[in-house]
Amino acid sequence: MTDVVPEHWRRVALDPPRAYGEPVAQGSLRISVEDFEVYEELPFEPDGHGAHWLLRVVKRGANTEWVAGQLARLAGVRAADIGFAGLKDRHALTSQWFSVPQSTLTADAWLAVEHPEYRVLEAYLHGRKLRRGALAANRFRICVRQLHADAQALQARVAKVAGLGVPNYFGVQRFGREGANLARVHRWSATGSLPGSRSERSFTLSAARSLLFNAVLAERVDNGTWDTLLPGDVANLEGSGSIFAVAELTPDLAERCRARDIHPTGPLWGAGEVRASAGVRALENAVGTRFDSVAALLGAVGLKQERRPLRLRVADLKAQVDEAALTLEFRLGAGAFATTVLRELLQPITEA
Repeated sequence: MTDVVPEHWRRVALDPPRAYGEPVAQGSLRISVEDFEVYEELPFEPDGHGAHWLLRVVKRGANTEWVAGQLARLAGVRAADIGFAGLKDRHALTSQWFSVPQSTLTADAWLAVEHPEYRVLEAYLHGRKLRRGALAANRFRICVRQLHADAQALQARVAKVAGLGVPNYFGVQRFGREGANLARVHRWSATGSLPGSRSERSFTLSAARSLLFNAVLAERVDNGTWDTLLPGDVANLEGSGSIFAVAELTPDLAERCRARDIHPTGPLWGAGEVRASAGVRALENAVGTRFDSVAALLGAVGLKQERRPLRLRVADLKAQVDEAALTLEFRLGAGAFATTVLRELLQPITEA
């Protein structure tokens, strides 16, 4: 009974409102692993010395934690000693960075590591373990096959996304296969008990915060203010974690928002009052009331209120149509989901 997730939860988590209306194309995603490519960009250069190896690994059809376990086995260390900046899709060809404590393996030995599902491409000495979120950006190359689209309408939609950005929703991946993490959140809200395992607990907390953020963002997409600063907003400086309160909306701030230099933000729920004020705070608190059990539990577990941009800038977006296939290339900042870009362009026919 506790796994019957309310419909309004499913809507904001799995199918929130789009900014630009219905998609203008249909196509098949991930017919092959190579149709979805992801390349991590680090915000720093390897030190060239230190107690860790920094490895660039290309993986094909393998999940991040499994590859981390394989690297730990080769180095003779614990899986917990392996660092990586984020989880990457299993059904993709991804270039990802890992840190591994130094062992008897040399750079040449690491570069010789080759497996049907992963291969080490680069190896550098580095001074510290790679931490979650330590990314500058991810670059994507996505091929959509069996394309059905009006070419002119598709190019116009691509231009709009490139120029204006998209709502920065947490993608469906955050809520688990067939909404499994969303069901965990619902069970938690009904019983007050988090899952026992560390990984399931982490997935549940992340999905809960993502659910409430998406709900706030959905409200602002519905009322047309997701990409507009309002008095009482908390603004984020593009490409950084810097935020500041917007007590009064000046012409300069409004212009900076239009230029995508700053963005309105929404809450990542936790203990304490929301950072917004005036009408924005009222909207966010109203959403919190609709998810009152989840909001209360997130505050009780010790998470602090944080902020996330409501708008996602899609950099270097390129689209090419060739023989019923669409190839998209773009760059997103850390923590953003490619699926939030795709859903403004097309409706998937099938997806692995």
